[in-house]
Amino acid sequence: MSLRLLILPRAVRELARLSHGDYERVRDAVHALSATPFPHGSLKLVNRKGRRIRVGRYRVIYEVDPEAKTLTILHIGLRKDIYRV
Repeated sequence: MSLRLLILPRAVRELARLSHGDYERVRDAVHALSATPFPHGSLKLVNRKGRRIRVGRYRVIYEVDPEAKTLTILHIGLRKDIYRV
């Protein structure tokens, strides 16, 4: 199931702030999500809409819309900061 990948401008800015090595790991994980939107280790969020995956110290928050066949990246950041609204 291949989904169209959409990245919100906020998530693009968050991704651009990462160091080179972290950037590559997170980028690869985000691209892998379009092919496998529910990988092993992804969790449904409790207090807000969406899911998350862990990429080292970072978390990627995303939503899947199976009807529109899209995967939207909402936030990318450190665990200590990502869950704050």
